[in-house]
Amino acid sequence: LLPKMELVCVCPAASEESERDIYMRFMKCHKCYDIIPSSSKLVVFDTTLQVKKAFFALVANGVRAAPLWQSERQGFVGMLTITDFINILTRYYKSPMVQIYELEEHKIETWRELYLQETFKPLVHISPDASIFEAVYSLIKNKIHRLPVLDLVSGNALYILTHKRILKFLQLFVSRMPMPAFMKQTLEELGVGTYSNIAYIHPDTPIITALSVFTHRRVSALPVVDHSGKVVDIYSKFDVINLAAEKTYNNLDVTVTQALRHRSQYFEGVMKCNKLETLETIVDRIVKAEVHRLVVVDDESRIVGIVSLSDILQALVLTPAGAETER
Repeated sequence: LLPKMELVCVCPAASEESERDIYMRFMKCHKCYDIIPSSSKLVVFDTTLQVKKAFFALVANGVRAAPLWQSERQGFVGMLTITDFINILTRYYKSPMVQIYELEEHKIETWRELYLQETFKPLVHISPDASIFEAVYSLIKNKIHRLPVLDLVSGNALYILTHKRILKFLQLFVSRMPMPAFMKQTLEELGVGTYSNIAYIHPDTPIITALSVFTHRRVSALPVVDHSGKVVDIYSKFDVINLAAEKTYNNLDVTVTQALRHRSQYFEGVMKCNKLETLETIVDRIVKAEVHRLVVVDDESRIVGIVSLSDILQALVLTPAGAETER
């Protein structure tokens, strides 16, 4: 991650009273352009492409989402993500004996018409000249995980901003800024994270059931909890793309444990924390681990809650700025 500028701007001049919103001011002083790497991969799909080929292309290029280009409108109309893959599988899967015709034959535009029907919404995007603060606010307010950066003059897609990228960018400059007092407070004191009605699954949960939980609970990862309540693994939406990579999406009756055996050997296990750790510790851990959430556990490794990147950016940037969004 190489930022395009070394200047640390926290205008106006910081004082003890204003340290609380220093991260908000930092992000208001930097543009989305500053966060775009000098070299990165961006995959764009035409809406006439077959859905199946599109998901295989995501796998082949190692990306999680792609902007969708509609030739008729000569513009971007949406995003294709792993969530679409999950929605297709949950909607059309019958049994290992029945081929998912809709995945094999549908074009992206057909899927969008069937799935979105009358609920078409304009693509949420942002200009490279907009502030990073505006990007954070848009991501959290719209409850999205990917925000395309579009050049309004050329109409080109430049990059896809994520919570992870923004937090990593901020972390580069944190050591040069005064640390707000709330960074030394614990998750429990700050109320950061979700601690009730947590969505989780068991090792013997069938994949099709896990996919249904993703769809109905609108979460990006499911802790895998054994029958004593201990967290033993995690099944994320990103893991689901392995079904496309291995062409095993026609048998979703296998258990989560069986599916996760094919996971990359580089998986380092579930990243955990507890409610008595400080926000400073949590931010450092989640950035270094390059994960999208931490599972909050008690002393017995039993699940207590989830802390997501969205929760952290809300606590660092929006809450101190008084810019609460509906959660």
